[in-house]
Amino acid sequence: MGLGARRAQRTLFARMRAGVPLNELKRSFRRRFGLTARQFNAIRVELEGKIASIRERRPELIEEAKWRIRKAEEAVGRLEKKHPGSDVVHQKKRRLAVLRAKLEALLADQESGRVRLCFGSRRLFRKQFSREENGYADHAAWKKDWQAERSSQFFVLGSKDEASGNQSCQAAVAPDGSLRLRLRLPYGWGSTSKHLVLEGVRLAYGQEEILQALSAGRVVTAQTKTGKLFRKREGAAVSYRFVRDWKGWRVFASVEAQPVALVTRRLAGAIGVDSNPDHLALAETDRFGNLVEIRRIGLHLYGKSEEQAKAAIGDACRQIARACAESGKPLVIERLDLRKRRAELEAVDCVRARSLSSFAYAKTNSMLKAASFRAGVKWIEVDPAYTSVIGAVNHARRHGIGSHQGAAYAVARRGLGLSERPSVREAVVPTRNGGHLTFALPARNRAKHVWSFWADVRKGLKAAHAAHARSGGNRLSPAPLSPKSWALGATRALPAKPRHANRRQHCSADVLDDLPW
Repeated sequence: MGLGARRAQRTLFARMRAGVPLNELKRSFRRRFGLTARQFNAIRVELEGKIASIRERRPELIEEAKWRIRKAEEAVGRLEKKHPGSDVVHQKKRRLAVLRAKLEALLADQESGRVRLCFGSRRLFRKQFSREENGYADHAAWKKDWQAERSSQFFVLGSKDEASGNQSCQAAVAPDGSLRLRLRLPYGWGSTSKHLVLEGVRLAYGQEEILQALSAGRVVTAQTKTGKLFRKREGAAVSYRFVRDWKGWRVFASVEAQPVALVTRRLAGAIGVDSNPDHLALAETDRFGNLVEIRRIGLHLYGKSEEQAKAAIGDACRQIARACAESGKPLVIERLDLRKRRAELEAVDCVRARSLSSFAYAKTNSMLKAASFRAGVKWIEVDPAYTSVIGAVNHARRHGIGSHQGAAYAVARRGLGLSERPSVREAVVPTRNGGHLTFALPARNRAKHVWSFWADVRKGLKAAHAAHARSGGNRLSPAPLSPKSWALGATRALPAKPRHANRRQHCSADVLDDLPW
């Protein structure tokens, strides 16, 4: 069924681009492919969703391409001054030309309204041009995988006014708790029966929710505008997606998520999250904005496959949602601009670019929202402007925490609507190697918003970090301890002061992993 459904969808896309009316397409496709009206609607709805997502995403891609071009031009200018005529400059110029060509194509498609859709993935399509590198002996071997990928899934649309929530795939609960699926087959597909029965189906996740949706169906009596009584079915729509992989066919069932009663309230405080390429930093506050606890959840995604990365992100998000539910405090996350994040890849070294590219900011935020929804946790999105600067300057030394935990603390306080005024006159910011940076803060113009002050502070912080790196401070060991501290078994001195501390904190070798740098 997957082969015929995907062929029908590809044909429908071509005919819709040719401007054929939808009603005419429905009549002709039902005769040509032997589809029922519900099966045609499922194919149409899935295709329209793909087209709508491409059109909605295209303006973001245009803005992202502009950001990337701007960053690439800046990188080319810097490299031409440092390494004129080098191969690095040549490759960066090639990259800049590719970005400009991509932007021109996106602008042309946006103006004409054209939608480009590749059934089977562009990655697999391009593999035919380098078959040996991708493990294909000849074009026939690639074509076999290409055809299999293009027919590897199909969608069955559900409706709340149909039996079992779906006309084309009806589920029934067996005595052992498994599901019995009765799939309606299109006409003339070489089968003697109109239905295909699948026994013993069990869902690894969400089995209880599907069973509740199946038991929610009922027949009620309603009244028309003229007063005539009629009977109709009400329930929950259950849609199914059948996907074939190297193990066989899998079935995914989806229902509308039911709202969960909130277990958090803003009066209890908040938990802020700062997302980083290798970890998630958490900071918990009370209702007055005072720091209660900090936490670090490792999230190393570099070198992992897409499924491994999704599993790691999902585990971290569930852990955070559980912490919010237990404390009764809402979750505060940043509303990240992914265009700027991806544009950073054009101006950093290859190691940093791979690290940033492997970290899925959008996936982390979406999974945090989903985990919070399921746990009954309210989530609050805030503007991420200057949270890292505020955390490093205002909170890191004052509370004896790292810059990332300070940023999470700033995010939590912003979610509660608390003050972001500077709390010090001289900034002491910890560095990665256990040292620190010191620079005077600029004068604040109270007639302007406080963010204008933090914009000036960020410039000073960048300049201080650059001077520290040029002087070799990043490669130096921290300042040596006094003989008295060595006698106590200490190995490093932490310049950041813990809360309510009036002297430096000395750390032994067994707690170095917990240090905030």
